[in-house]
Formats: sequence, C-alpha cells, structure tokens
Amino acid sequence: MPATNERTKLLHVEDILIAYQKLKEVVEHTPLQLNKRLSEKYDCRIYVKREDLQHVRSFKLRGAYYKIKSVEQEAREKGVVCASAGNHAQGVAYACAELGIEGKIFMPQTTPKQKINQVKMFGRDQVEIILTGDTFDESSAHALAYKEEHGQLFIHPFDDPVLMAGQGTVAVEILNDIEEPADFVFASIGGGGLMSGIATYIKNVSPQTKMIGVEPAGAASMKASLESGQVTALDSIDKFVDGAAVQRPGTLTYEICSEYVDEILPIPEGKVCTAILDLYNEHAIVAEPAGALPIAALDEYKDEIRGKTVVCVISGGNNDISRMQEIREKSLIHERLLHYFILDFPQRAGALRQFLDSVLGPDDDITTFEYTKKNNKENGPALIGIEIKHREDYSGLIERMDTLGFPYKELNKDSYLFGLLI
Repeated sequence: MPATNERTKLLHVEDILIAYQKLKEVVEHTPLQLNKRLSEKYDCRIYVKREDLQHVRSFKLRGAYYKIKSVEQEAREKGVVCASAGNHAQGVAYACAELGIEGKIFMPQTTPKQKINQVKMFGRDQVEIILTGDTFDESSAHALAYKEEHGQLFIHPFDDPVLMAGQGTVAVEILNDIEEPADFVFASIGGGGLMSGIATYIKNVSPQTKMIGVEPAGAASMKASLESGQVTALDSIDKFVDGAAVQRPGTLTYEICSEYVDEILPIPEGKVCTAILDLYNEHAIVAEPAGALPIAALDEYKDEIRGKTVVCVISGGNNDISRMQEIREKSLIHERLLHYFILDFPQRAGALRQFLDSVLGPDDDITTFEYTKKNNKENGPALIGIEIKHREDYSGLIERMDTLGFPYKELNKDSYLFGLLI
C-alpha cells in the first residue's frame, strides 16, 4: 500500500474548492434536508443530501462536466468516449450537449431502459449510445478499445483526480449547509469516485467525521480490495444495484478510500429494496438502488448513531418504474414475508379448498399459483407464493401444512431451485 504522503498528492482540498467555484453556475446546489421521520426512528439527527434532485438526477454530472470542461479544446477536436451503467453516461451526455462535443457512450446491455432513454434525452444529437457487454467492466473494456482505435478522449467514470474533484463538491455543499458538525457521513461506493471526492474534503476539514462507505453485498469490490491490501477484482458480481455494481474499483480511488474511509459496509440487495420502498412510501423520495444504499445501512449503525448528527448522500434517483414489482418482491423475501413452495396436493377431493380454508392464515395471501405440469395438472405439484403479514406468522403456516398432510419443498431455502423457478 502506498505511503500516506504519496496518496494525499492525488487529490487536495484546494482542487475540490476550485471545482466548486467553476461548477457553481452549472450544477444544482442540491438540498440538505433534515429528515424528521428517519431522525425519530434512529433517535438522532439525520440529514439527506438530495443528489437525486440534480439536473441529471445523480451526482455524476459534477465530475463528468468538470472533467470534460478541463479538456474542452482537445475534446472538441477528438470527441470523447465513456463507459457507464447509466448515471455517468447521463453526466457525459449532458456535458457533450451543453459544450457541443461529440461523444460515444458505451453501456452494458443490462442497463435499465429508463437510463438509456435519459442518456438520449440529455445528449440530444451529440452522443451515440453503444450497448455492449453484460457488466460495466465488460462495457468499459470495449470503450477503451474504441478509444485506442479512434483516438478519442476517455472520460473515466471514477478513477480520475479531476473527476473526483468534481464529485467532491457534494461535500463542500454539505459542510456549508449543515447546522452542526457531522459525526457520520454515509455514501455509496461503486468504483469509488464519489466517496474519494467527499472523503478527501470532509476528512481534511472535519477530521472527526466518520466516513462510512456502503456497497452492494453482491459487488463489494472496494471492501474486498481494502481487506486484501491491494486492488482486487471480483470473479463475478450481482448487477441488481447497477449504479454501484463494479467488479474492480479504481486504483486511485482505492488509495484514497484506504486513507479516508473509516468502514465499508456491504448491504444485501433485499435490504436495499426495502430502503427504496420506505423512501418512496414514507418520504416521497424516488431513489435508485445505489442511491438507497446509505439509508439501507442505517439499521446496522443504529446503536452508534444514536444522539449523533448523520448525513446520508442519496446519490441518484434514476429508478425505472418497471422494476418496482421486482423491488417489492426482493424486499418481501429479504424481510421473510414472502415464501415460495413446491407443493404436492394430496390426491383427495377438496384438497385445494382445504388448503385455502385451513392452511392459509387470515392475513396470508397467495401471490403466485402455477401448476408445474401443463397436462394432468391435478396429479402434478404446484408452485405457490405466499405473502404473510408478520414474520412470526411463518411458523404457524408451516405447522398447518405439516399437520394437514400437505407435502412441500420450500424454495427460499434451496438457492438452486429458487434461482430456476423464481
């Protein structure tokens, strides 16, 4: 690991302040809101930094615009190329349209359609979208190959000190707006650009503030790197939290995070989904999965943050509404409120009616019912999804199936079958 004096040369507070001055007329100074409901829930003062209200609905505009502006003349001559799962692409597209620069934007084929449409809208006729690869890392490899072949400028989504300085302007606004010293700042980590920028500024201006990075458990590449003492690429990642699903963090962001980040917490995707729904239903905030990561982490810190001042950076709000049913299902499964079974109905008259009348509790609901055989259904098993109202209702449901003689296999406890059928 590099020595501290070498790492601190990567990015300085002065770099971030210069970026702040140059971006003031370009980006939205997003609100820092004291959230009363979250504050009451955790018995502390919780502020939310609303980067979901940025012009492109994420913080990525700050770094992308600042980087492209810093190389504007060369970019006009050569054009720019980038790779992104969505939000960085929108920032680059916005900058290209505003500055009149040609851009090629590589995005994974798995990118939500909503983000693709947003890139087209912000980029207008200045950008071309190229969908390639299944992950950000695969898409990035294709973008770099294109850059080498055509001589365009590559705008990295996170591993660039100039870009990190732009992202760090989020922290300048936080410390300018907050009414008391912040004890904790929670922010999501994908490649690490946001955390590198805000941690550099906050740790130098307010050293007592604890910086907590939050990663998706299925793509916790920064945590793996810090634990191994070197930049580490994961063998595979879960792409659900698409804005933070990075197989390998940046070399520079790793060095900065290893100095300034106090702890990194991986969060399961189901917990992220619960946070998304809570933000929407209780706070009227539309957060994308990566944007909800800091809120999802609060339960793990409920004892440490009691009585403290906490800032959560909601980094983006580009959530495709067509994913909401999937998000709800993942949340219910994580909260142990939705259970799937393969159930063999006994070969007796009225078995299905008995199941409905005697097995299901008064608050239980069947969300899925499908026979697994197209022909001779009455002799085949059925796939059944049952939503319960309270976790403690589960034991009664299982007991009634056992007592009344309904053979079953619970898919939630069989990852292989669950992956095949759900």
